Amino acid sequence: MSTGPEANFWKSIRRNLPSKWFATRIENKHGGGIPDVHIVADGVPFWVELKTIKSNAINLSAHQVAWNMAYWARGGANFFLVKDLSFKKLYLFKGNQGPSLTRDGLNGTEGHEYGTVKDALEALRPHAASVLGLDL
Repeated sequence: MSTGPEANFWKSIRRNLPSKWFATRIENKHGGGIPDVHIVADGVPFWVELKTIKSNAINLSAHQVAWNMAYWARGGANFFLVKDLSFKKLYLFKGNQGPSLTRDGLNGTEGHEYGTVKDALEALRPHAASVLGLDL
């Protein structure tokens, strides 16, 4: 099992998951763009692509951008959760923002900023519910 920055990011997410949430990490070594994590948060399902960065650039593959765009366009709830290793902040972006993230990076794409993994996780459920048209 990998112990790089994204693996450590996943471990911090897993440690901070609320007790009633269910999360599965997808180890996709063959491409296809499927996000890293599927979560069900008290009945609200969504996907999350995890990324870690040290600068403005966010490394997304064309497959990741395409999968997230297609899923979002069909009414799915999916997000990019980016951890800035330099400034120790997290940023949440909608699944349809892959092209902007690839082209403009962190500073050129509108998203939500969080100081802790716990804060970012607490924000994911209402964001996903809103995308899915669910009342909380």
